[in-house]
Amino acid sequence: MSYPAFRERYLAAMSLAQIEVLPNKASIPVVIGTGSIEQHGPHLPVAVDTLLAETFLTRSLSILPDDTPLLVGPLITYGKSNEHTGFPGTLAISKKTLRRQLMAIAQQLSLWGFKVMRVANFHGGNTSVIDYTLREIEDRFEISAQRLQPKFEMDLSEQEALYGFHAGEVETSWMLDIWPESVDMSKATCEYPASIDDSGELRPEDAPATFGWASCDVSKSGVMGDATKGTVEKGKRWMEVCCRALAEELLNIAK
Repeated sequence: MSYPAFRERYLAAMSLAQIEVLPNKASIPVVIGTGSIEQHGPHLPVAVDTLLAETFLTRSLSILPDDTPLLVGPLITYGKSNEHTGFPGTLAISKKTLRRQLMAIAQQLSLWGFKVMRVANFHGGNTSVIDYTLREIEDRFEISAQRLQPKFEMDLSEQEALYGFHAGEVETSWMLDIWPESVDMSKATCEYPASIDDSGELRPEDAPATFGWASCDVSKSGVMGDATKGTVEKGKRWMEVCCRALAEELLNIAK
């Protein structure tokens, strides 16, 4: 089996001559995935976000019609994960390094004749850097540069939906679907940085007033959510829902 499965859309698998003769480059979107290598509690591998980025892109692209005009660039494997320092396994890059990588990719795409760049981000710590960098890319290189934001819903409890945002029920379930051998459910735990029943308005996320935090400030295990509720059945169901949502957005930008 060829790697990646979407090799016909993969810029890094093409020769310079093939890239030069691609038709309609100014209108073809080029998708750049961004992940991270960071701790995901005691039960998951540190490459969760990057593995999920590869899986989501592969499965979503497989849904698209073969003639959909869309290309994919190399994945940015490491992310801005300094919020997870203090736990073993985190290989973080700075916001400046992430920004420079995106700027360099955009510059090269522009030189090749591409004018539409989209970022599929799979690590929350990258988001703010990506957003302000894409605005600068649009201004400097006259490229349409935006972050993909597929819309989907998962059947989570209110507590998990609000505060299960790292190595919890969702990511554990996804990993049980795509690579069950990498998950040690005997070490799965439940730990939340806050509760929906807490009094007051100051919380770490999604509240009237929030505060800056690092993982070690709000979690002893590195988990923020209930990993014990992860199942392969949920992983398959939620993976399909999310991949179809991403495929729909990819199809929309390729029109």
